[in-house]
Amino acid sequence: MGYAKTAMLMAAMTALFMGLGYLMGGATGMVIALIFAAGMNVFSWWNSDKMVLRMHNAHLVAPGDRAGLNALVGQLAKNADLPMPAVYLIDTPQPNAFATGRNPENAAVAVTAGLMQSLSREELSGVIAHELAHIKHRDTAIMTVTASFAGAISMLANFALFFGGSRERMGIMGTLAMMFLAPMAAALVQMAISRTREYAADKEGAAICGNPLWLASALQRIEAGARRVENVAAERNPATAHMFIINPLSGHGADNLFATHPSTENRVAALRQMVGGTGERRERAAPAPEAGDWSGARSMPKVRRKGKNGPWS
Repeated sequence: MGYAKTAMLMAAMTALFMGLGYLMGGATGMVIALIFAAGMNVFSWWNSDKMVLRMHNAHLVAPGDRAGLNALVGQLAKNADLPMPAVYLIDTPQPNAFATGRNPENAAVAVTAGLMQSLSREELSGVIAHELAHIKHRDTAIMTVTASFAGAISMLANFALFFGGSRERMGIMGTLAMMFLAPMAAALVQMAISRTREYAADKEGAAICGNPLWLASALQRIEAGARRVENVAAERNPATAHMFIINPLSGHGADNLFATHPSTENRVAALRQMVGGTGERRERAAPAPEAGDWSGARSMPKVRRKGKNGPWS
């Protein structure tokens, strides 16, 4: 059902984009809009990981890092039957994480320094498992293409006022309305797709790490941290907010039309219901010491880097 809903929402986004092109230039405008969208999305799909990681100034974590982050990601990737993704660290105090990449063979998981410092190993396992679930479901490619559609629709809507064809078809009031309503509709579709995939990634992530409660606890900690700590890079690039496990712009979660993420309370409730129905599933869990025994990560943001953008060691 999640994939069916996502397909329908993506179809709606495509129709909206083509409809806007038609209103601006008739049949020719619709074809041009479709061609432009196809080229733009192929480019963004192929380069999505590099683009997003550069936006957030992420640094590659070298294999054998002293915090054991690569080892943890490797164990969870093995649990998920996935190739080992690249692992990146974002030097921001806000706890958060995201995954990116066009497919499982070209994927990356990025975590913030704040996440490493504030979570136990169990909770960090739950977060990484959630991001690996996005990679497994190929959500990273879907969300990149959706973000590109939303940005292109907003751009075309702003251009609409300067095209005579659109004014003749709709009048000046109709054109002005389109300038505001088309980007809003695109944003609603983008947000709906994001919320749909978050629930699916929570469920799969709980199976990958072996215990739904680890992820539930992590979500609560991350939301509390995101409310208190600003993520400067995310504020500069709000179009990437939907990629994070918790909204990095505000941390406020509510299931409404304008939320990029589901309510954290609802997500936690769903994860706890999994425990109630099946018991704690630990048989595939990565090794995890007691909460608070994640001392290696607490000094990780202070270690030396090789060169300007080299790997963390």
